[in-house]
Amino acid sequence: MVRLAGLLALAPFKAEAGCRLALLLALDISSSVDPGEDALQRAGLAAALAAPEVQAEFLSVPDLAVALAVYEWSGRYQQRVVLPWQILDSPEAILGAAEAIAGSRRSYAAFPTAMGFGLGFGARLFDSAPDCAARTLDISGDGINNDGFGPELAYRNFPFQGITVNGLAIGGGSPSDTEVFAFYRDRVIRGPGAFVEIARDFADFERAIRRKLMREVAARVYGGTVSVPPSGG
Repeated sequence: MVRLAGLLALAPFKAEAGCRLALLLALDISSSVDPGEDALQRAGLAAALAAPEVQAEFLSVPDLAVALAVYEWSGRYQQRVVLPWQILDSPEAILGAAEAIAGSRRSYAAFPTAMGFGLGFGARLFDSAPDCAARTLDISGDGINNDGFGPELAYRNFPFQGITVNGLAIGGGSPSDTEVFAFYRDRVIRGPGAFVEIARDFADFERAIRRKLMREVAARVYGGTVSVPPSGG
């Protein structure tokens, strides 16, 4: 496995796209997330995007950028876009996105965990995404579905064709870490190479999301052919 340097002529992307990955991040703002934890989540994501090693991965293929959007989710109808789709093709663009996320404030605080609705909202956001070669939804949370339909029905009834879903399971709360991690592993992730990253608690969110972003946006060469796995596996 070799780091991509300049073999763009071999890339199996749509040449007209100019975008190798549309990456959509979903942040949990359900009632189990207190104000301090919400602040850690937003600051952690912003810090991860600003980290030099993460920026290097985003910019590793100059002619094929990564598009990023972020939304928050909790109850059945409590979803809101935090960062509209942005093409992150320069350090300035990445830092601008990080600043917007760091300066954002949650819209809701007293609603349950309706993950099926949250996933469905994310699927529809890809309708307005740039034309990228791959699409990944990265959903994070500290609980399991406890309102409305679950992930299985969302995947059957919303347009998830060609979308990989990765998970970031956050421990340290209730239900138990084991239950949350198993829920994400068994019912949330979807698609070839999909994976779950684990944060011990919200204080560990920055480390976990930094590691996850690097894995998701990495471009590598397999057997002489440029490939961007949907999950970065």
